[in-house]
Amino acid sequence: MNSAHNESGRFPSHEHDHRHCVASALDDAKAVCSERGARLTPVRRRVLEIIWQSHRPLGAYAILDVLSGEGHSPAPPTVYRALEFLLMHGLVHRLSSLNAFIGCARPGHPGAGQFLLCIACGTAAELNDAAIERAIERSAAAEGFTSQVHTVEISGICPHCREAPNAGAH
Repeated sequence: MNSAHNESGRFPSHEHDHRHCVASALDDAKAVCSERGARLTPVRRRVLEIIWQSHRPLGAYAILDVLSGEGHSPAPPTVYRALEFLLMHGLVHRLSSLNAFIGCARPGHPGAGQFLLCIACGTAAELNDAAIERAIERSAAAEGFTSQVHTVEISGICPHCREAPNAGAH
């Protein structure tokens, strides 16, 4: 575990180096795509890199702005197609409440996840608690419902913001 994280390793400190996260996400993406016979095109790869450059969810237009700032001129459908591909292969998650995307901590496992969203700094952390997943499945099944995708979003204050000198201001 990186020492720049809190005890659970889910919320990176401000000194956290995201290069390791990006490299790991790209390695995982290559493996998932290779296993599935899918193609990680340069645009898909770059969109994934942009998403992993922080632990903050990004909207499609924020991704488009980064690409435009790098001298590319992709149309919005290009970014949306890349995001659809990354979602389909379990490499990113869509956070509905924010209409934004975040890298997946368990690549290749689309359809489930729980996210802690800091309302102070915008950081998000993925939980992947099997007990929560089982409870959702069990409750859905009790209603005769078969869930395919479920994402739980929990808003609050992360450990770093809670411990910050101005924490009372949030």
